[in-house]
Amino acid sequence: MRKSSVEEIRERFDNDVERFSNFESGQSATVDAPLALSLVAEAAARTTPGAKHLVDIGCGAGNYTLSVLRQLPNLDVTLIDLSSNMLRRAQDRVGAATNGTVVTRQADIRELELGEGDADLVVAAAVLHHLRADEEWRDTFAKIYRSLRPGGSFWVFDLLDHDATPVREMMKRRYGDYLTGLKDEAYRDHVFDYIEKEDTPKPLVFQLDLLREVGFVHRDVLHKNACFAAFGAVKA
Repeated sequence: MRKSSVEEIRERFDNDVERFSNFESGQSATVDAPLALSLVAEAAARTTPGAKHLVDIGCGAGNYTLSVLRQLPNLDVTLIDLSSNMLRRAQDRVGAATNGTVVTRQADIRELELGEGDADLVVAAAVLHHLRADEEWRDTFAKIYRSLRPGGSFWVFDLLDHDATPVREMMKRRYGDYLTGLKDEAYRDHVFDYIEKEDTPKPLVFQLDLLREVGFVHRDVLHKNACFAAFGAVKA
């Protein structure tokens, strides 16, 4: 199957701002989304308590940044997203929650320079699974590592693949059961269809190994349920 283009993905998210603005139901298609939101925000605050600058990759409507700001008020924030509609909503919401500077950048993370040592925190929620080839994953993780100051941290919540086919099938079935229970079988099929068309998730082990390969020494898994996990790393 031909994967969706960047423009097609941008268009889908341009039309879904209201859903992603809701803390409780905005990411209901992802398993344990409220728990992951809480864990990422607290882990970011505890590992990098002196943070001054947060970068949110694939910020959507800003939920993850807002959660971090509850723990670490008045950060400077850089919001990155493909969707201009998402960025406008995120800028409005985040600007009302911090006295720091809020900068928006409409871009594909694969094509965007983040600078060297400019950030204290980087978060990426339900976005990295849009990366394709292994080299894109490696280049993106390395870019994020370089962007962090020593002691800075990087936190992810995302869709995962699995190496072993029986485990992949088991986790897909469990996720399918979750989606069916959330709505119905038609909704399950709808979600599976756009995952097949848009996404190229990688196993958790692949990503943890890649974090180490690009330079992170301290890595931690905060939570995993079926084919979703929250995890991250701290730059020494």
